[in-house]
Amino acid sequence: MDEIFRGFLHALRFIFSADPALVEIVWLSMRVTGVALFISTLIGVPVGAALGLTRRRARGLIAALLYTGMGLPPVVVGLFVYLMLSRSGPLGMLDWLFTPSAMIAAQIIIAFPLVAGLTMTAVQGVDANLPLQVRALGANRAQEIWTILREARIGVIAAIVAAFGGIVSEVGAVMLVGGNIEGKTRVLTTAIVLNTRTGDFDLAIALGIILLGLAFAANAALLQLQKRGGD
Repeated sequence: MDEIFRGFLHALRFIFSADPALVEIVWLSMRVTGVALFISTLIGVPVGAALGLTRRRARGLIAALLYTGMGLPPVVVGLFVYLMLSRSGPLGMLDWLFTPSAMIAAQIIIAFPLVAGLTMTAVQGVDANLPLQVRALGANRAQEIWTILREARIGVIAAIVAAFGGIVSEVGAVMLVGGNIEGKTRVLTTAIVLNTRTGDFDLAIALGIILLGLAFAANAALLQLQKRGGD
């Protein structure tokens, strides 16, 4: 117990002293996750909204694919991206393997189904009479979609936060395509695995505390937005 307590104290010293290795890992993690989340949101929210508003039969198949994607094992995504970006793969000419770009690509594939699928569910939960009322007021299609998204904004925010939680804590895919290279592709989750294996528990605990802090901050922001949305 004393050992664990001392480990936490050392971890806190790492955090408050802004250890350069720690700062580098956190910065790369936030950059990779932030870019992947931004792209996933940019594509996933419109796709989810369009699926939520359509009444076509094809929506059922696409929705099933999205829900399947929400449960994809990250290591399978990593394997797929690895094969696509390897020298013998169709995208090998990009030379992205073992770079942050490959990690971003893997995280986008993980996050997109979450954003699109949960946005679709949120839009479907909006009062069915709202589109009729908006159209009766003379709104065009773009204005109609925007109004529905505003009404479903809490569910859309929840979709984005869920995607953030899914990719910031992911380890299998980013380790496969990134390689966990120090100073280049080492992020929070892969660094925790490495430092635990090598017995550097102080840094591993510090990284774990930061990772939990990021998850807590994201959920706290969601709760705040939900509270504002309910006012």
